[in-house]
Amino acid sequence: MPSLSVFDLLTLHDFVAGLPADRVQRLAAAGRPVFRGTGHRLFHQDAPADRFWLVQSGTVAVDFHVPGRGHIVVEPAGAGTVVGWSWARPPYRWRFGAVVAEDVRAVEMDAVRVRAMIAEDAELGRELTARLLDTVSDRLQAARHRLVELYAYPGATP
Repeated sequence: MPSLSVFDLLTLHDFVAGLPADRVQRLAAAGRPVFRGTGHRLFHQDAPADRFWLVQSGTVAVDFHVPGRGHIVVEPAGAGTVVGWSWARPPYRWRFGAVVAEDVRAVEMDAVRVRAMIAEDAELGRELTARLLDTVSDRLQAARHRLVELYAYPGATP
């Protein structure tokens, strides 16, 4: 069976659904398909944010480090989600961390190239920003629920 192109993978992903084909084609030039095995850390909190992932299959655990407690999972991110939004705004450093919880196939996007595309195409910038804001909102809501859960049930495990 022939493998799908990056363009094909992007057209199948919820994050870019509905974008005009010419913009998806431009984005495809900044992406590459990747496989990451369970346990692979995609990024650490506070490290430089130079890429992001559009998850095709598997699960990534978005987490943050709490001294004395270790990494606390905020939210599992599965197929159809975007992992990483810190690349979009200075200082371009990860606000959370992420580790592969279940083998992942994704399109890894070069954030520096995508930022350059956004600088050249204001409409693309507005559209991607709106989509990222949805992701940020969902992630912050998940963090809030997780913190309530931890404080409401002090014996809960991270």
